[in-house]
Amino acid sequence: MAISTGFGFCRLPCLPLRTPLHRFVLQVKVGYAAAVEAFDDTENEKVIDSARGGGALGKAPEWKKLKSKDLGISTSKISRPTRVVLNGLRKRGFEVYLVGGCVRDLILKRVPKDFDIITSAELREVMRTFSRCEMIGRRFPICHVHIDDTIVEVSSFSTRATRYGRGMSIDPEKPVGCDEKDYARWKNCLQRDFTINGLMFDPYAKLVYDYMGGVNDIRKAKVRTIKPAHLSLTEDCARILRAIRIAARLDFRFSKETALAVKRFSASILRLDRGRLLMEVNYMMAYGSAEASLRLLWKLGLLEILLPFQAAYFVRHGFRRRDKRYNMLLSLFSNLDKLLAPDRPCHNSLWFSLLAFHEALSQQPRDPLVIATFSLAVHNGGDVSEALSIARRIDKQHDKSFSELEPRYVESDDDLLDEVMSLAAFIRSALTHMTDEYFVSQAMAKYPKAPYSDLVFYPVANYLRVCKIFECVGGGREKGFVPKHGTRIDYELLGIGSLKEVRHVFARVVFDTIYPIDDRLQS
Repeated sequence: MAISTGFGFCRLPCLPLRTPLHRFVLQVKVGYAAAVEAFDDTENEKVIDSARGGGALGKAPEWKKLKSKDLGISTSKISRPTRVVLNGLRKRGFEVYLVGGCVRDLILKRVPKDFDIITSAELREVMRTFSRCEMIGRRFPICHVHIDDTIVEVSSFSTRATRYGRGMSIDPEKPVGCDEKDYARWKNCLQRDFTINGLMFDPYAKLVYDYMGGVNDIRKAKVRTIKPAHLSLTEDCARILRAIRIAARLDFRFSKETALAVKRFSASILRLDRGRLLMEVNYMMAYGSAEASLRLLWKLGLLEILLPFQAAYFVRHGFRRRDKRYNMLLSLFSNLDKLLAPDRPCHNSLWFSLLAFHEALSQQPRDPLVIATFSLAVHNGGDVSEALSIARRIDKQHDKSFSELEPRYVESDDDLLDEVMSLAAFIRSALTHMTDEYFVSQAMAKYPKAPYSDLVFYPVANYLRVCKIFECVGGGREKGFVPKHGTRIDYELLGIGSLKEVRHVFARVVFDTIYPIDDRLQS
């Protein structure tokens, strides 16, 4: 890839809970090319990485055992499939806990995206407990337990990461006065990414175990790494994207140390494989926090690496790193977010189609009537004549704040149809450019301070799926295609990428953006 990074490190094997930070040293030699530089002075603010405050370990938080009732957790919010797995393991005499992000979400009274379980059972014992169960993963194996149509992830306290080679002990030193159960829980929490994810919940004892200060950081709305931030993010660069996704979804801020490390090591995400990158970006875009994710990616210097066409759009329009204003790109995804949630995601073809649609408009602004006709034609499967007839009857004022909208009276239907076909061609071109390494590498070429990136993580099969959304425009009405009626969204179909559902939501988002329901953007 275009940006190369090299990391060499060694670490001491013991990590007592309350020892000074110098006992936990990770020697990092970083070859960091093409560092992300700012396009404005807000990015040059000084953030000092304190030697004692780089992560939860530096502050040595006190261990806490909290009643779930005092934290507002209700066990009724635990999904039925998760209960089946918890009960099945507990009946066989094993300890079971909910762990990670689901505990955080229960404290925040949010709907968890999924529930993760950790148990004292060996994974082979989990396999024997449930008939529909499979073991996955090499470095850190877990079990997938199938309950009806749901997969419940189960990990074991006894599982050891194999990253540093077989037989190499990296167990932290057991603190004085610590019993075996506390030690097992604490040791597992040390392996996790952020303090707010380092919580364990015993739903039977109704207790939450907090060894990393996670509850306090939830109350402060703060994302902080468990290990010192620069160590944590070099150990696993995927945590950079996970941090942004969590902060965007929860409207949390980063600790100063975490923010500095994210900026410093942003280019290291290029080491991730394309499938992992797509998964992480999809988590940002498809679950109801796309607008906030785009803002954070831009603020922290990652947008120009992951989505350089969209970063170039921000630069062209003078959108600063900490800008609070809206533009058409952010408005499109703000309106998409209103229709989605962690338990009601969309297929990745929908958000990618919106990116391509907007890129086409940013290159060639259009009359709102042209955009309305095009969107209606997408919705109804290519009946452009019907779309034109409906669009002509729109009497609502379009949003005047977007430079992508360029009103000009299109008198004849033939001229309007020509404009619609031109827009369709521009979208096809945008799709091609956004999935071609050469064009991606040139997107930010005019801005020498930007990192060079030719990263294309969107696969060909998905690209063809997005093309299918738009190919009906210009090809005549698709045979057998029945457009969706009414406003109710079938989220199961939307999640698997049903053409009818995706086209419906695409048209709805575009209309809500061009002709906003409220007047927030028209002032």
